[in-house]
Amino acid sequence: MAPAPSSPHSRRMIHVSAASSSAVHSSTRLFLDSACRDAIRAYLPAGTFYGVTTNPLILERDQGKCTLEYVSNLRDELALMPCEELQVQAWGETAKDMHDCGLRLADLATDGIRIVVKVPATRQGFEACRLLIHDGVPVTVTAVYNPQQVLAALAVGAEYAAPYLGRMNDAGRDGFGNIVDMQSIVESSDGDTRILVASLRSARELASLAAEGCDTFTFSPAVAEELFTDPLTMTAAADFEAAAKRIGG
Repeated sequence: MAPAPSSPHSRRMIHVSAASSSAVHSSTRLFLDSACRDAIRAYLPAGTFYGVTTNPLILERDQGKCTLEYVSNLRDELALMPCEELQVQAWGETAKDMHDCGLRLADLATDGIRIVVKVPATRQGFEACRLLIHDGVPVTVTAVYNPQQVLAALAVGAEYAAPYLGRMNDAGRDGFGNIVDMQSIVESSDGDTRILVASLRSARELASLAAEGCDTFTFSPAVAEELFTDPLTMTAAADFEAAAKRIGG
């Protein structure tokens, strides 16, 4: 394979430390899949989220923009919360376009917020991934739909490979089984790629995949709400508070 072309950004370090916030995390990484400021303000203070993931569709849905200014403002807001990482998808139709965009996005990283650049699991996306990794940029290969694509992500050295559980199921594929196979491939390799499960429709799906060894997930605010809201827990919390008021001074 021919070496990647040199650039002014070549081999730079893009704030790769993941210990910059005050939050303490296990090996499990949970991400909020949203650019909605209200959702971010509601859920990130709990301290359960490693970071935030976005893509152009999410930005469009949440009235965001595919601009460096918008991403910079989002980063600044996340810096005020327990957040390690912001994942943003590079835009552009060619490998060069995605590479150039990815470098500009990576330059938005700070000591407090690490930027991971996302690219799709296409030939052009993998080429952009190789170039970005050569330049020291952490990359997520996204829109992964089969275990073979995870092999490619491992081979190129991507930090994450993001399969879409719900969309696989919608297409008539065995999303759960495919993701379990992807996790097995990663665990049997000597690479550091994480399977970042996306397109989750319920917290129960998250728990079921966690029982199979998956430990990295991104999901919507609706699924996040399920993590914190169980009728029995809510009743118990109300009972505790009522008792505290009855016996308070």
